[in-house]
Amino acid sequence: MRDDFEDIIRERKDRDILKRLYQYVLPYKKEFLLVFILMAISVAVQLLPPFLIGYTVDTIANETFTQSDKLIRIIILSVVFLVSIVVSNIANYLQSITLQRIGQQTVVTLRDEVFTHIESLSIGQINEVPVGKLVTRTINDTNTVSEMYTSVIVNLIKNVLYISAILVALFIISYRLTLWMILILPVVIVTSFIFRRFSRMSYRRVRANIAEVNAFLSENLSGMKVTQIFNQEQKKKDEFVDKTSALRKSYLREILVFGIYRPTIYLMAMFGTVIVLYVGYQEVMAGIITAGFLFTYYTLVGDFFQPIQQLAEEFNIMQSAFASAEKIFDVLDTPPTIVDAPDAIDLPTFSGEIEFKDVWFKYIEDEWVLRGVSFKVNPGDTVAFVGATGSGKTTILSLIVRNYDIQKGQILIDGIDIKKIKRSSLRSHIGQMLQDVFLFNETIKNNITLNDDNITDEAVIQASEYVGANTFIDKLPDKYEHIVLERGNNFSSGQRQLISFARALVYEPSLMILDEATANIDSETEELIQESMQKMMNISTMIVVAHRLSTIQYSDKIILMQKGEIKEEGNHQELLRQKGLYYNLYQLQYDEALQK
Repeated sequence: MRDDFEDIIRERKDRDILKRLYQYVLPYKKEFLLVFILMAISVAVQLLPPFLIGYTVDTIANETFTQSDKLIRIIILSVVFLVSIVVSNIANYLQSITLQRIGQQTVVTLRDEVFTHIESLSIGQINEVPVGKLVTRTINDTNTVSEMYTSVIVNLIKNVLYISAILVALFIISYRLTLWMILILPVVIVTSFIFRRFSRMSYRRVRANIAEVNAFLSENLSGMKVTQIFNQEQKKKDEFVDKTSALRKSYLREILVFGIYRPTIYLMAMFGTVIVLYVGYQEVMAGIITAGFLFTYYTLVGDFFQPIQQLAEEFNIMQSAFASAEKIFDVLDTPPTIVDAPDAIDLPTFSGEIEFKDVWFKYIEDEWVLRGVSFKVNPGDTVAFVGATGSGKTTILSLIVRNYDIQKGQILIDGIDIKKIKRSSLRSHIGQMLQDVFLFNETIKNNITLNDDNITDEAVIQASEYVGANTFIDKLPDKYEHIVLERGNNFSSGQRQLISFARALVYEPSLMILDEATANIDSETEELIQESMQKMMNISTMIVVAHRLSTIQYSDKIILMQKGEIKEEGNHQELLRQKGLYYNLYQLQYDEALQK
C-alpha cells in the first residue's frame, strides 16, 4: 500500500516536472511544429522500404511477368527506394539541426535562470551549500535536461508514432500473425514500468554522488596549499577515493538496471521474430500470404521492436533528466531569505547616517550574536569597532549591507528602516574592503571596475593612485591590463588589498566599510592604506573593524564589543582615560610592540 502511494506521488511529481519543463520550450512552438512535420515525413518514408523490397521479391517470383517487365519494375522500385532514403536522411538532418538549436537555446535560458536565482539568495543561504554542488546544478544538470529536449521527447513521440504505424501495417498484412505477436507486448510493458522505477532511483543516486565529488574537488583544490603544508595529501586522496568509489558504484547500479532491461526487450523481440517465421511459413505454404509479404512482415516486426529497444535508452535519458530537473528545481524553488519589501524604495542619496536601535541577531537558534546593540553613526564620522573574535563586530557590518536580517530591533539608514530600502540601491552607496580579498581571473582594470563600462580608465587610474596601488601596477609590463591569476595568487596580500581598496573607491561610496583590512599586510602597505584612510575620513562616512588599535586611534568614535554587547564607547583618548577594557587591550598591544 505504501509503495503504491509513493508511486502515485512520483507520478504526480513527474507530471509536475514535465509541466515545468514544457514552459521552457513554449517560445519555440513554431520550431517544434516544423520538427513534428519532418518527423511525420520521416516515419512515412521509413515504412516504404520493407514494402518495396517485399513487392520486389514477389515481382521476381511472379512467373506471369516477362524478364523485361521484371527489370522495369525493379528499376522503378529501386529509384523509389533510393529517393525514400534521401528524403528520410534530409528530414532527419533538418530535424536534428532544429532540435539542437532549440536544446542549446533552452539550456542557456535555464542556466541563466539558475545563476540569476543563486545570485538572489542571501550570503547565509549560499554558505550553506558547497560551491561544487551549485556548479553541478548550473552546468551538469542543465546539460542533462538539454539532452532530453534534443533527443528524448521528440524521439519518444516519433517512436510511439512509428510503432503505431507499423502495428496498423502488420494488421493489414496479416491480422492472424499480428495477434500472435502482440501476446509479447504485456511482458514488454510490465518490464518497462519496472525498469522506470529502478532507473529513477539509480539516477538520483548518481546525480547526488556527482554533486558530492564536485563539491569535494571545488573545496580541496582551493585549499590545496593547506593540505600540502600539513602533509595531508594521502588523507585527502583516501577521502577522494571514497567519494569516487561511491560514484562508481552508483554508476554500476545504473548500468546493471539498464543492462537487464535492454537484453530483456531484445529477448522479447527474438521471441516475436520466431513466432513470425514459424506461423508465417505455414501461411505462405497455405497460400494465405506471399513470400514477399512474409519478408515485408518479418522486416516490419524487426522495425517494430527496434524503437521499443530505443525507448529503453530514451527512458534512460528521461530518468536522468528528471533526476537532474529535480535538483535544478530544488534550487529554483528555494526562496531567498532576504528580499525587498513590496514598498521598498530607492535611496537616491545617502548622507552616511546609520543607527542601530536595540538590535538582536543570531545565526543559530538560541545563540545570540548581538544582544540589544544600539549606536549611531553621524554623516562624515569614522567609527571603529574593536573587540575579541566572535564579539559581533563583522556581524554588524553584514547587517548594514543587509546580508542578513535582524530578529529584533531596528536599523535606520538616513532615518529610514533598512528593510524599506531596496538592497541594490543601499549597496550602491557602500564601498567594502574586506580582510579576505577576492580577485577574479581577469585584468586588474576589470577587477577594479567589475566590468562596469560606466567607469572610465581615468577613474581607475585616479582611484589606484589615491590608494597607492599604482606603485606596483605601473611596474607591470601591461599595467592595468595585467591578468590576475585565480584568487589573485600572483599578487601579495597587501597588493590584493590595495586593488580591492581601489575597487571600493572607484564607485565613489558614501559609506566606506573596512573589515580588518590591514590585518594581513606589511608595514609599508599599511602605511599606504593609513594615508588613504586619512583622506577618506574627509570625504565619506567610514566604519572600521580593526585588530590593530594603531589604525583606528584617530577615529571619531571607537566602540568596544564583548560577547555581542557594547561595553565601552568614545574616542581613543576618552577610552584610555577610563582605564577599562580598551585601555587593557591597548596596553597589551603596546607591550607586544615593545617586545618585537
